[in-house]
Amino acid sequence: MLNIAIVAGGDSGEYGISIKSGKQVELYIDRDKFCPFLVEFRGKNWNYRIGLKKFPINKNDFSLTIGKRKIRFDAVFDAIHGTPGENGKLQGYLDMLGIPYTSCNLTTSALTFNKSFCKDVVASFGILTAKSMHLFKGGNLDEKLILDQLSLPVFVKPNNGGSSVGMSKVSHEKELAPALAKAFHEDPEILIEEFIRGRELTCGVFRSEGMIITFPVAEIIPKKEYFDYEAKYIKGMAEEVIPAKISTRETDRCQNISRLLYEKLNCKGVVRFDYIFNGNDFYFLEVNTVPGLTEASIVPNMVRAYGWNFTELITRLIQEVI
Repeated sequence: MLNIAIVAGGDSGEYGISIKSGKQVELYIDRDKFCPFLVEFRGKNWNYRIGLKKFPINKNDFSLTIGKRKIRFDAVFDAIHGTPGENGKLQGYLDMLGIPYTSCNLTTSALTFNKSFCKDVVASFGILTAKSMHLFKGGNLDEKLILDQLSLPVFVKPNNGGSSVGMSKVSHEKELAPALAKAFHEDPEILIEEFIRGRELTCGVFRSEGMIITFPVAEIIPKKEYFDYEAKYIKGMAEEVIPAKISTRETDRCQNISRLLYEKLNCKGVVRFDYIFNGNDFYFLEVNTVPGLTEASIVPNMVRAYGWNFTELITRLIQEVI
């Protein structure tokens, strides 16, 4: 029986969603194959719980002691959205200890977590992206310069983060300053992108047994103006259409782009690529290297539409790294 640490939580605004993802993995993991331990991360506190009692992780070797029993982990299932599980920090630590994990490696995680740098690399592959600006806290925040270079409406969002935490749509000049402040509250770097009118499509990709698998393309239709945090995680706030109602040719294009990016970015595990489709072209938005795995998340629904159940996905993710 393999001991698997399911890590969840972290130090970003996605903490609560990550805990839910971790609990879903714990619930659906195949206990005939794996012995799971849900480890909650919050700052320097990494704990496994039994009831109300906490058992701290020994950071010297990422082991767990319960009574006289010392537990060493055969692999880590990464369910931390945001830092430190999605930006390469945890990956580097586990690499030094020689413990395998289910997400992308340090370099890929660090690159893809930085939305601006990732967009530049993706554009170098010939994939379309929205015109944007990358700003730093304390730098030049000249609103006139921003509006001279970008056309309204724009999206303002943290450059390092996910789940649309801290994101705003700016349609009028007076909305820009509050949007900048909101994004900078979450991250010292922000990204401002021109709005592209179109449909929001997303494609999950996974390498299993040497094959790169693309799951059915999904369309996200938010009840609100755009796909924000509430639309992502509050039931009834967005409609998911899987498979998306696009032509076979368009589906193939989206999946081919996603497969190309998965390979070029050297991804590992299950990854989700987000796009805007304007009727003619696919514009890359971002890549989620530790996508949500809650009941309300998109990837589990994609997996079911593909013909797998959630337990099979978990099993394959772990088996790929051990």
